[in-house]
Amino acid sequence: MLQRTRGIALKVTKYSENSVVAQIYTEYLGLQSYLIPGARKPKAKIHANLLQPLHLLDMVVYVKENGSLQRIKEAQASPSLKTIPLDIQKSAVSMFLNEVLFKVLKHQAADPHLYHFIHQSILWLDETTGSISNFHLCFLMKLSRFLGYTPTTTAEVKPYFDLVEGIFTAYAPAHTYVLQEPHTSIFHGILTANYDESQALIINHSDRIYLLQQIINFYKLHTENFGKINSLLILEEIFH
Repeated sequence: MLQRTRGIALKVTKYSENSVVAQIYTEYLGLQSYLIPGARKPKAKIHANLLQPLHLLDMVVYVKENGSLQRIKEAQASPSLKTIPLDIQKSAVSMFLNEVLFKVLKHQAADPHLYHFIHQSILWLDETTGSISNFHLCFLMKLSRFLGYTPTTTAEVKPYFDLVEGIFTAYAPAHTYVLQEPHTSIFHGILTANYDESQALIINHSDRIYLLQQIINFYKLHTENFGKINSLLILEEIFH
């Protein structure tokens, strides 16, 4: 059966001398593995360059029930990314987000609302001309809403944030997975800001690194087999 769907490229693995397997998060089918014969050939119908991390695709795919490897009939960029592949900061952010997304989307069923959020976030990153220093922090916390463990926010910022329970609290929990001031207030600002507003958040380099590490811990606490993020050091260096 043929089906048209949008997709977001996440990971490409070499399959043979000229072929690849592409992990693509699709709008209606969830995360799928597609065998693409000849993708590494210069005149490939679906070239490996089309499958770079976070590239947006329009596809016609074959849907085979209970098949681990699927096939793509047609694929094209929609739209083509203009700045992410060329801007060193945006490329570093996309590499990081791609790594996180691949880890968490393995556990998710098809969700068009989640797909739309990721798609629109990539477009914002590609189109913005402002600061993106805080974009990845905001993205991760917005993403957590779709994964079922978004923090509970209140108008009043309490002095502690419990990463295990996902709540702001007036008292320090009995474990070490906790944020406290001044990071609690900064974190609250990240939670409540949209992408445009995130450009105005004043966060120094050491606080940004610390908060990112704690947000990663938050994901590790709530995602099975989350593991290590290899692109974290690159991201920290880029935004020094």
